[in-house]
Amino acid sequence: MGEADYGIDPAVINRLAEEVKEVVQSGVEVAIVVGGGNIFRGAGLAGAGMDRVTGDQMGMLATVMNGLAMQDALERIGIATRVMSALRINQVCEEYIRRRAERHLEKGRVVVCVAGTGNPFFTTDSAASLRAVEIGADLLLKATKVDGVYDADPMKDSAARKYERLSYQEVLDRRLGVMDATAIVLCRDNKLPLRVFNMNQAGALKQIVTGAEEVGTLVS
Repeated sequence: MGEADYGIDPAVINRLAEEVKEVVQSGVEVAIVVGGGNIFRGAGLAGAGMDRVTGDQMGMLATVMNGLAMQDALERIGIATRVMSALRINQVCEEYIRRRAERHLEKGRVVVCVAGTGNPFFTTDSAASLRAVEIGADLLLKATKVDGVYDADPMKDSAARKYERLSYQEVLDRRLGVMDATAIVLCRDNKLPLRVFNMNQAGALKQIVTGAEEVGTLVS
């Protein structure tokens, strides 16, 4: 949503699409899991009394909107993209099927996974870890607003210290809030490395993929 309070900022999504394009053109297979917090947050309404399952389902639908926007931005710059949903919305996008997702990736298409896991009570973080494990990803990237994992909120504490590397267990024991515990445990149990980086840092994605320099925080 960029600097806005709500919705999709075309400048932001177009910049992200250009960064993904660079990576894809270097020969790397890319799958993206999108959230929906810029449009709707089910947890907030659930806290105000809405049924949690209903709130989570509405949140899943918000991710579909973001996924379609990402597909549009990528295809406008020549990158073949497929949106695959954990919920059946066949008139809008494909149903997520692991083997089909793998075929798309092999053919050089970007796969955008939406609707989380398709189940309430699971976050987009859990969906990202699950999809990464399913397709045999080499690395899971967590795009955030800060340039890694800190021992305190760097937005509020100027003395917050950044971690360059962490183990899965350190993240869990210190309750660092990198991703929710379910997602971290899934990464740990499947030995899937995780790198947390700032999505607003231009060129960060390519730097991570090429290994040109250390970016963000590595959890392994």
